[in-house]
Amino acid sequence: MIRYIRRAAGFCLVLLVALLVNAARIQVLGADALDGNPANRRVAIARYHQPRGAIMVGEESITGSKDTRQPLRYERTYKNGPLYASVTGYASQTYGTTLVENAEDSVLAGTSPLLSPFPLWHRRWAGGRAVTTIKASIQRAAYDGLAGRKGAVAAIEPSTGRILALVSSPSYDPGVLSGTGRAVANTWSRLTRDPNQPMLNRAIRQTYPPGSAFKIVTAAAVLDTGTVTDVNAPTDTPDPYVLPNTKTTLPNEVSGCENASLAYAVTFSCNTVMAGLGVKVGLAGMLDAVGKFGFNDTRIRIPSGVAKSNFDTRMSPDQLALSSIGQFDTTATPLQMAMVSAAVANGGELKYPYLVDRTTTSGGRTVSTTARRTYRQAMNPATAAQLRQLMVDVVQTGTGMSAAIPGATVGGKTGTAQNGVGNTGTPYAWFISWAKADDAAQPAVAVAVVVEDASVKRGDVSGGGDAAPIAKAVMAAALAK
Repeated sequence: MIRYIRRAAGFCLVLLVALLVNAARIQVLGADALDGNPANRRVAIARYHQPRGAIMVGEESITGSKDTRQPLRYERTYKNGPLYASVTGYASQTYGTTLVENAEDSVLAGTSPLLSPFPLWHRRWAGGRAVTTIKASIQRAAYDGLAGRKGAVAAIEPSTGRILALVSSPSYDPGVLSGTGRAVANTWSRLTRDPNQPMLNRAIRQTYPPGSAFKIVTAAAVLDTGTVTDVNAPTDTPDPYVLPNTKTTLPNEVSGCENASLAYAVTFSCNTVMAGLGVKVGLAGMLDAVGKFGFNDTRIRIPSGVAKSNFDTRMSPDQLALSSIGQFDTTATPLQMAMVSAAVANGGELKYPYLVDRTTTSGGRTVSTTARRTYRQAMNPATAAQLRQLMVDVVQTGTGMSAAIPGATVGGKTGTAQNGVGNTGTPYAWFISWAKADDAAQPAVAVAVVVEDASVKRGDVSGGGDAAPIAKAVMAAALAK
């Protein structure tokens, strides 16, 4: 009898050990899989059991939380949601997070170890804050300037890289996606099917042919490579200009471009001169130049990812000519073109753009700060000085006169980029610029504006007429004390 009792006890011991081993396997090795299982509601319930931390513009919170008294208790709310949607993104219980809501999710949700007052003390803390670099008055000027038209504005402080405004239009209210249920699903369907794409962040996720605004990049390459040493000297450029190895002629929208100087070509936007000079620089030289500005870089994050601005690495000479005036396959985000203007304004040194200045605990203790750093030396300082003057000439006597601001030095460059199959669509209107108060030591802001649906006849669309007034309003807001 004792023998059978021992066997039964041993068998029970084996079962107990197996049970313990299986429990340990589930709790240790299978924990992540269980946490990520869609059927596990505990993770979601814990995530939304407390208010989410604030996204800040200056000293003001532009987000909040609403207590629903439901299992997923707190929903995200937004103050002036459409105004800041291209900055915040959305935090949805159904569709996840985007933009700053996504990039700083662990801080805002209270799960970041940075929020802990002691090392290795892991728990969920009160949601922290993400303090943006956005300046409310500049953001408002950009948003009001677009007035619901398709387009975008990006504004950067040239000396630091701080993004002062980031607007995409038309916009939407992220708060309508915060919760769950049929109403949220219907709203999601409506927004994602809207042909105007209000949820598309055109400032950082959409690329456009930059048109003549790109001529500033080409001019930097021309001067840095020594292709032109005197900006006022005539160039050996015929008008009309026949694209290399083709019978296709490249037109100009203005007169006086035959053998025009680089200064005249930039000020009055001569296609023929800039296309010819781009070919003279050559593909290798142009690729080196565009790379210094950020083109073809897939790793730019602000902290959200930025779409790659494109300049083809393999082209025939005729394609290079068109690319040198911002056409063919050349495309850029508005942020990228603001970076071009910022590099010129900052003496050729391009600062890495960033949108989140710092993150803090709910009580305001700083837990991380974005370091200011140089992206590249985009051009020689002497080149930058010459381009600054050429951009000033554009505003004072050229195609960008509508951007002039009394009491400030303003530099700019217009652009009208062809669009659609066979260039039959309404062209995109561009304006890139920078502004410095006359009593200031350095420029206050660099701006890029693109307008997709200018409300005029196709032949009348222009960066100077459609985009420059918006840029002027943004620059004026940045210059205001």
